[in-house]
Formats: sequence, structure tokens, C-alpha cells
Amino acid sequence: MKKAFLSVLFLMGVVLVGVCDDPPPFNPGDPTPVPIDGGVSFLLAGGAAYGIKKVRDSRKAKAEGQTLEEN
Repeated sequence: MKKAFLSVLFLMGVVLVGVCDDPPPFNPGDPTPVPIDGGVSFLLAGGAAYGIKKVRDSRKAKAEGQTLEEN
């Protein structure tokens, strides 16, 4: 019980510090905007490659008469 109480107290403290912190000032004339699309496209490509690999492994295992859990 004491451990749970201390965990909740710690989390409340972290949240309180995060909420009370002032955000950085907004600068609409910032000359170097951050490109959001660059990382997202790599993430989507990686997810697609992983999905294709899983589908191929599943089809290969079916053709051999195995399930993925047996590997």
C-alpha cells in the first residue's frame, strides 16, 4: 500500500511540474520550421515492410504445415 501511495504521489508531482511549466514563446517568423513529414514517411515505410515480412512468414509457415508459434 505504501509503495502504491508513493508511486501515485510521484506521478502527481511529475504531472504538476509538467502542467505548471511555462511553454516556450511562439515565434511565427521562425526561419527553420521542423519538417513533420520526413519522419512519418520513414515510419510508414518501416511499418509496411514489417507487415509484408509477417505476411510472407505466415504464408510460408502455412505452406510448410506449421504455425508461427512452432518456430
